[in-house]
Amino acid sequence: MSEKQGKDSPLEMSLSEKHSVRSGSHVSSSVSVKSDWSKGSILNFNEKKTSSDKSVSGSLVSSSVSVKSDWSKGSILNFSQTKTLLNKRFQNRILESGFQPQKSRSNFEDKLQWIFHDLENKIFEFLKKELEKCKTILKKENTQFFVKDLNENRCRVKEAALDLTLYFLREMKQDEAADTLEGELFFINQLKCSLQKKYQCVFEGIAQQGDSTLLKNIYTDLYITQGDSEQVNTEHEVRQIEVASRRHEAQEIQVECRNLFEASEQDKQIRTVLTKGVAGIGKSVSVQKFVLDWAEGKENQEISFIFPLPFREMNLKEKEKLSLMELITQFYPETKGLNLTRRNRFKVLFILDGLDECRLPLNFAGNETCRDVSSPASLDVLLTNLIKGNLLPSALIWITSRPAAASKIPPDCIERLTEIRGFNDEQKEEYFRKRLTDENQAKEIIDHIKQSKSLFIMCHIPVFCWISATVLQNILQEKRNNDVKHNQADDASKTLQESNTEDTPKTPTQMYTHFLRFQIQQSRRKYDGEYTPDVSWDKDAILSLGKLAFDNLQRNNLIFYDTDLEACGIDVYKASVYSGMCTQIFKEETGIALGTMYCFVHLSIQEFIAAIYAHLILDINKKSVFDQDSNSRNESMIDLLKTAVNKALESDNGHLDLFLRFLLGLSLQSNRRLLRGLLTQRDEINQIKEEIVQYIKQKFEANLSPERSINLFYCLNELNDQTLVKEIQTHLSKGSLSSADLSPAQWSALVFVLLTSEEEMEEFELQKFMKSDECLIRLSAVIQTCKRALLNDCNLTEKSCSALTSVLRSDTNLKVLNMSNNNLQDSGLRLLCSGMKDIKCELEVLRLSKCDLTEESCSALASVLSSGFNSLKDLDLSNNNLQNSGVKLLSDGLKDSNCTLEKLGLSDCNISEEGYKALASALRSNPSHLIELDLRGNDPGQSGVKELAELLQDPHCKLKTLRCFSPSADEACQFVSGIVGKNLLLLKELNLNDHQLGDTRVNQLSALLQDKHCQINTLMLRNCALREESCSALASVLRSESSSLKDLDLSNNNLQDSGVKRLSDGLKDSKLEKLSLSDCSISEEGCKALTSALRSNPSHLIELNLGGNDPGQSGVKELTNLLQDPHCTLKTLRFLSSAADEICQHVAEIVGKNPLLLTELNLSNHKLGDTRVNQLSALLQDKHCKFNTLILRCCSITEQQCEILTSALKSNPSHLRELDLSQNKLESGVKNLSDLLKNHQCKLEKLNLCKCSITKEQCEILTSALKSNPSYLRELDLSENQIRNTGLNLLCDVLKDSHCRLQTLRLSSCEMTDEACSAVTSALKSNPSHLRELNLSYNKLGDSGVKNLSYLLMKPQFKLEKLHLCNCSITEEQCVILTSALKSNPSHLRELNLSCNELADSGVKNLSDLLMKPQFRLEKLHLYKCSITEKQCKILTSALKSNPSHLRELNLSENQIRNTGVNLLCDVLKDSHCKLKTLRLLCCGISDVSSLTQCLKNTKALQFLKEVNLSYNSIEASKQQLIDVIRNSSCELRIEDQ
Repeated sequence: MSEKQGKDSPLEMSLSEKHSVRSGSHVSSSVSVKSDWSKGSILNFNEKKTSSDKSVSGSLVSSSVSVKSDWSKGSILNFSQTKTLLNKRFQNRILESGFQPQKSRSNFEDKLQWIFHDLENKIFEFLKKELEKCKTILKKENTQFFVKDLNENRCRVKEAALDLTLYFLREMKQDEAADTLEGELFFINQLKCSLQKKYQCVFEGIAQQGDSTLLKNIYTDLYITQGDSEQVNTEHEVRQIEVASRRHEAQEIQVECRNLFEASEQDKQIRTVLTKGVAGIGKSVSVQKFVLDWAEGKENQEISFIFPLPFREMNLKEKEKLSLMELITQFYPETKGLNLTRRNRFKVLFILDGLDECRLPLNFAGNETCRDVSSPASLDVLLTNLIKGNLLPSALIWITSRPAAASKIPPDCIERLTEIRGFNDEQKEEYFRKRLTDENQAKEIIDHIKQSKSLFIMCHIPVFCWISATVLQNILQEKRNNDVKHNQADDASKTLQESNTEDTPKTPTQMYTHFLRFQIQQSRRKYDGEYTPDVSWDKDAILSLGKLAFDNLQRNNLIFYDTDLEACGIDVYKASVYSGMCTQIFKEETGIALGTMYCFVHLSIQEFIAAIYAHLILDINKKSVFDQDSNSRNESMIDLLKTAVNKALESDNGHLDLFLRFLLGLSLQSNRRLLRGLLTQRDEINQIKEEIVQYIKQKFEANLSPERSINLFYCLNELNDQTLVKEIQTHLSKGSLSSADLSPAQWSALVFVLLTSEEEMEEFELQKFMKSDECLIRLSAVIQTCKRALLNDCNLTEKSCSALTSVLRSDTNLKVLNMSNNNLQDSGLRLLCSGMKDIKCELEVLRLSKCDLTEESCSALASVLSSGFNSLKDLDLSNNNLQNSGVKLLSDGLKDSNCTLEKLGLSDCNISEEGYKALASALRSNPSHLIELDLRGNDPGQSGVKELAELLQDPHCKLKTLRCFSPSADEACQFVSGIVGKNLLLLKELNLNDHQLGDTRVNQLSALLQDKHCQINTLMLRNCALREESCSALASVLRSESSSLKDLDLSNNNLQDSGVKRLSDGLKDSKLEKLSLSDCSISEEGCKALTSALRSNPSHLIELNLGGNDPGQSGVKELTNLLQDPHCTLKTLRFLSSAADEICQHVAEIVGKNPLLLTELNLSNHKLGDTRVNQLSALLQDKHCKFNTLILRCCSITEQQCEILTSALKSNPSHLRELDLSQNKLESGVKNLSDLLKNHQCKLEKLNLCKCSITKEQCEILTSALKSNPSYLRELDLSENQIRNTGLNLLCDVLKDSHCRLQTLRLSSCEMTDEACSAVTSALKSNPSHLRELNLSYNKLGDSGVKNLSYLLMKPQFKLEKLHLCNCSITEEQCVILTSALKSNPSHLRELNLSCNELADSGVKNLSDLLMKPQFRLEKLHLYKCSITEKQCKILTSALKSNPSHLRELNLSENQIRNTGVNLLCDVLKDSHCKLKTLRLLCCGISDVSSLTQCLKNTKALQFLKEVNLSYNSIEASKQQLIDVIRNSSCELRIEDQ
């Protein structure tokens, strides 16, 4: 703590004085007490007394001694003395505040009595509460709370209260209670206060005066993982960081620092924890945070005392003999008098920080046993006994160490091993952003670091992040200062990469060189006032430091003491000077309570300084640093570099690897230029570089270990040589490695590239490289870093097993190893097993299928399974000739309680009943782990299966999957068992309806159904998302002789014709009896395939269901004909539901045909009734039903029946084009019919609702529906319904719709008036182009109606072909208007009906004029009952003679044209252009038809005539001749008598 902090804190008595107080001894009078009066009205018993105070009578203590000392002297406390003191203090405070005693003294004296009365009450109340807390402590209630309370409220008044309590307890001879309170509260509180002061601040780099930060402000949790309890180190720590950076966190168990001693439920109690971590990774900071959290009362409060004991300080006591309590007291004097062994009530933690700095031998095996904490012994004996548990066996021990030194502690002394990892990639960036307040600067530095793989990897070490930030921040600042100085503001924004200067470090050597330069410059500026850009080097100082660094690097020492410095010619004073001058490189430390130590900030800085030293010795003495005493010839640089390479390669633990990198990097001219003035600038550097590069490449030929090879590649990187790496990268990019013939150097390059690639290799697949033992051996280091190694089918032998054994024994990530299909044999497996029994092996999955293993391998594997370190969960031995004898041996391992195997594969291993029994027995004796067993391809026999089936019933057995089938069948078995919840082997019927199986599951199911163990005869797969591919799989089942299937339901699957064709291939050889294919999207083609298959194999299938498909007429006919085949056993063929089937038979009786073969169904004039209507509805809903015309005229359909029918049509509306419900009393049924018309799938074109009792209200509903879907309807007949004007007005809205395409509109006898007619014609005007037939008969149109109709007829867009105005009360004038309109647009009309209207002369005359027009091509003319006279007939026939070629039908019935009219008509018939087909002259007053007979006899008219109707005329005399003429023609003559 700084002096300032010390002054601000409450002044404490010396430790010896405090101890004297608590032991009842006399106290010196020189102890001072500080006043706390300003804090409030609570009395502080440590208040100072002024020198003028007089001693109290009877007291043995001088007046200057604290109140504490009074109690210790044995005197009784005199409160009057205290009052005097308080009185004086109070007056002094008043004076200091500016209060004038002369003016207020009387007031003060008046209040003094009241003040002290109140003060006494407060003191007594306070002491009462404190005594209650002490009582709580002695009752062992909430001790931690009081300790925390005392810690958080460290005012002296509480300590005074404690002192009072302790004093009186000892006076009362209650020493045990006093000791308990003192231990629980005083010692703990004092230790926590001391540790909190020491550990609350953290220093980055070196601690400088005033340069510290509160730990809580910058601390971030480090990543700590649980590891093994044994470690062999063959790598430099930087290399270990590189490996750790590639480790997968998923496989690690993370341990929070505060929970280091928390044991999981299955673990035993943890006493000793060893935490590893490379130098600078954060071990000591973790210790600092742990201790600080405890001291501040935040964590681990169940621990009574924590004693951090750094090894670097204990080294100073290595030659002394002292007890454990004396050692603790020397480090923590405030604990003097503490008895740690008292009734075992204290929980104690010793933190032994920095095992790697320990210079003690730690002779665990040879040291004598020591169990007494008060017995003196050597420090080595004390520590080994403490760690082993002989001393304070209940104490917790936490040891921190660098990896190389971790092996000093025997594994059996460690309950938990943890490792502190470096920063991950995100934490690196987070560090730089926190360290650098300028966000742009931080981003620039991060981008630069990422560009150098070696720099980015080393940033896993927090100290290297600090070094990099320091260097790069300084470079950026200097560059920008220079740019501004030279007015280059535009360039000042350039990044580190854009500047492209040699000053920007890209390798570790360059980074450390800049760091050294910067620190020396800082030192010169601070101490000498130098501000020059060049560095003034103190070679002597650097040589001294360099010798210290190099010599101790050789001995693996990181901490130095006076003796080490003296050995290098450095005196203690000079060391302090070095520490002051280079505060960030070399530091001097004073321990907690002992001696002075020295060290470099980080091991890597020591290695860098050692490398500089090597170059300096070469420059100055022309000697190699490795052989300075030799009198041989002068050494050259190339000799030094070669020697260093050899020395580094000879190292067992790689301790010279980073030193070598620095040494080589410092040989480059670019780096030496930065050290100008320190190192000699050489001209032959380029030649030296080329020579050492070739020398290093030659070293690869010696087949080095991966660790040494990888460091050599980093060395080449320092020398800027990437040739080998680029060669391999080219091979990788071209994919040519499998055929390349690689040299040893290239093999090493391949390993380097794979291990340093940006992408983490979770999985290694040997087939991507070369399938050989050599390739595996060469790449074993890569396999070691991967989680999964796929080595199957690679021609591997026993040699590979030897290499893999080394991998399994290393600190590897490997969890999955696949060696299948390699010729390993028993000898190779034995090697693998030796590796798997190693404590570090964490292999969980081992695949050895088809590896030529026999029963000998089973014995080796059994020993692995029974091993205590076994982690194997999944073992595959399939396709090996293990036989029963091998399985019996393997079963011995399965029985062992150490075996935790969960999956075992033994398919195709020649196992029979005997082997099965051995397995079952083993699993019964250890049933708790194995969950999956694969025995496919073996011959278990009935007894073997029974054994395992019974095992499955065992409640303790965890076996969930027992495989006896092929993989596909087995998957199906598991899937189905999950659905039905039963053993599939016991089922006869399998219902998988409504499960979305898909083709994949059906393929699996097919394999299952073909297995002879499967006895399923009924399979239901309704609505299972099956398609064409599924049918192929099921066809193979139907063809299989081993299949038991008799009943198959595939309904509601989209099989289509292609699927049915495939299924039909299986039916040709099937024993299936029932097949259901309803709703499978089958059409005619599929039905034909089924028919063909059943004809070729007619003897088995007895029931076929094809409901809900679309077979078409030909498909139905094919299958219907099949039923007539005498060889066909098919008894039931279903297309329809039962209800639909009944109506089908009924209709067939009526129409004489199968309704499914019809497109038109006419049941007119058949009274259906409710039952038949329901059945008909079922038929209409069926997909097989494809009626496009449904005529139900005059069928007595009620409104309820109409509802049923229309509902059915709604479910299958797409085929129907014509619906005739005329002459049925639909009434409210129109509502349901309207719902059908609204359906957009409804494509009805013709709707006949003639005489259906439709009212204007129902018309409104109907027209609303037609408006919502108007585009399909072409013909609408609403005749003989009383819809009146209102209904017709509503209909007009439909007619106006632009989407309306109506061509025929029949509104006969709808009680229409001239107003309604006008509305209809007006509506048609707005959309006139589609209408072709208009029937307004039997409505009184009136003048306005006729006029509006005429206007419509005149429109060119109006292309009416049929106009029916029968019985419309059309007058002569109206007829003139109509015919005049037709004259103006005559070309389209083909049929005109003006019957039952009084046309008169002018009407007939205008009509005749119309008929004479050549453009008028009328084909049908109906003038029935128009009062046409003979005269008018003459006019009419005259017109017909002038344009006779188009007329095909003429009706002049009930007009009195008499014989004259007949004669006139004969003149028309005689015309060769006349092609009349129908002539109706009923009731025309005709008496003689002779002229007609002669006409027909002598002209060609009879060739065209098809009908002549002369009924109700008196032609008896002449009719026979007519009959004779017509008899042999195709014309029909109708002559009915009146």
